[in-house]
Amino acid sequence: MFVVKTPGINGLGRTKGCENAGNAILKAIDDVWSNLKGKPVDKRLFDLEEIHLDNNNVNEAQDLIYKNAYESFELKNKAIFLGGDHSISFPILKAFKDVNIKNQREYCLIVLDAHPDCMKPEREPTHETWLRAVIDSGFEKGNIMVIGLRNSSFEEIDFLNKEKIKKIHINELSQDMHGIMDMVMEFSQGKEAYLSIDIDVVDPSFAPGTGYIEPGGLTSREILYIAQRMALLKNLRGIDIVEINPSNDRDGMTVKLGAKILAEFV
Repeated sequence: MFVVKTPGINGLGRTKGCENAGNAILKAIDDVWSNLKGKPVDKRLFDLEEIHLDNNNVNEAQDLIYKNAYESFELKNKAIFLGGDHSISFPILKAFKDVNIKNQREYCLIVLDAHPDCMKPEREPTHETWLRAVIDSGFEKGNIMVIGLRNSSFEEIDFLNKEKIKKIHINELSQDMHGIMDMVMEFSQGKEAYLSIDIDVVDPSFAPGTGYIEPGGLTSREILYIAQRMALLKNLRGIDIVEINPSNDRDGMTVKLGAKILAEFV
C-alpha cells in the first residue's frame, strides 16, 4: 500500500497541528493488528513517502504536492495521502484530473465532509475553499458527490445548487446508509475514483481531534463501514484523510480512528 505523508496546512492559522497527523496516524497503526475484515495490518509492508513542505510558502507547497501526486497517479495503482488539512486536496485533485485527462479516462470525486468547503477563494485555496477551487479549475461537475453535509453557508448552498453538484446530507445518509452506499458505488462505476475524507464528517464524540466541531455526525462504526464499501472499488485510485489534529485530540481517539480508516484500505 502506497502511503504519502502530506503535511500541508493552509487554514489561516486555524488548522495548525494538522501537519503532525501523518506521523501520529502511522504510529497509532502499530496497535492496529488487523482491520475489521480480519485482514492483518503490517506497517512494514507499506510503501511510505513524505512530501517535505514549507507551510510558510503556500504556493511552493501546493506545487510540490501537485508534482508528487501527479507522479504517484502515473506510477502507482492506488495512493493514500495523509494530511494535513483539506487544502492539500486541491493540488492532489488537480493532478488526478490532469493524469486522467492525459490518459483519456473518466474520473470522479467522492467527498465525506460536514462542510461543503465552497467559500469563494481569495488567494491560494484554503481548507474552506478547496472544493470550489477544484470545481472552478475544470473538474467535471457531474462527477462530484459530497456526502455527510450538516453545516453549509448560504453562499455555499447557492454555489452547489448553481453548479448542480450532487450532495447527500447527513439525514439522508443516516436514514439509508446501505442504500446510499449502493448509489455511491454505482456512481463510481466506470470511472477512476478519488475519495476525500474530512474527519469532521464523524461526530465529535468519536473524533474530537479536529478544527471545526460539528455535532450530529457519523459514528466511528459508520465511517469504517463506508471505508469498507469504498475499498471494494477496484477503480479507487486515490484517497486522502485530512483535518485530524493531534493537538486537539482526546485520549488519541481521533488519531486511532484515522489509523483504523487507513487499515480498511489495506
